[in-house]
Amino acid sequence: MSYLYPNKNVEGYTQIVKAGKDLNFCGFGLLKLKANETHELKTEDEEAVLVILSGKCHVTVNGQKFTDLGERKDVFSGNPTSVYIPIHSSFKVEEAQGLDLEVAVVSAKAEKKFEPFVVRPEEVVCNHRGILNYQRDVRDIIVDNAEGKVHRIVVGETISYPGQWSSYPSHKHDKHNPPYEANLEEVYYFKVKPEGGFGVQVMYNDDLTLREAYMIKDGDTVILPEGYHPVAAAPGFQVYYLWVMAGGYGRKLIPNDDPNLLWLHNVGPLLK
Repeated sequence: MSYLYPNKNVEGYTQIVKAGKDLNFCGFGLLKLKANETHELKTEDEEAVLVILSGKCHVTVNGQKFTDLGERKDVFSGNPTSVYIPIHSSFKVEEAQGLDLEVAVVSAKAEKKFEPFVVRPEEVVCNHRGILNYQRDVRDIIVDNAEGKVHRIVVGETISYPGQWSSYPSHKHDKHNPPYEANLEEVYYFKVKPEGGFGVQVMYNDDLTLREAYMIKDGDTVILPEGYHPVAAAPGFQVYYLWVMAGGYGRKLIPNDDPNLLWLHNVGPLLK
């Protein structure tokens, strides 16, 4: 099977990854609205996070309205504004500045119901990670900062710079083996700047029964049910990816690095 879902560039709401079908826990959809348009959705048995990729909007969740959300013109222009939507909720998104709006709707199967809340750009936890030619900027949207406020969902963004690798040294999180590894499915949604460029998504496991690579274009989605999953940005192009993770054993991130690459962790101290 292919783990790549190519960009279809459809207006309105598109469900791209279905929880319970494509993956056990994670879902992903994309909402694209024109000026002054609105769209209503329900979460059913999934908690969701609306990540505003570009534009400004009002979001109403079960009658509670959050106004004037969104501060960036595109995903490369700064931290996102996001809204947590509990299970069994109705919500409405209204475009708010007379321009195009793009919102990612990431979700996870859940049983516990919490209150809706907004994550402002200044509340996103940012880190620069890696050295040499595997450096990237990581934005934690709903990770440790949301413990006790959500059930399963984990959400963030990564910016890979031209010619750089990310999610590297390669790691995986497909086995429940605490304290060495946590089992969390994942979805990546990609943007590329400039749009004509590309990145590469690599997927493999220890015995190479999984051994895939995909050319990533702007607007593509990849599901990651198993294996190591590094990403490369082609020289001359930035690659962004939104990531959502969820699993059946909690939210703690415990990545397990490829044992063939562990020596790379010794390189950093030598350069300091």
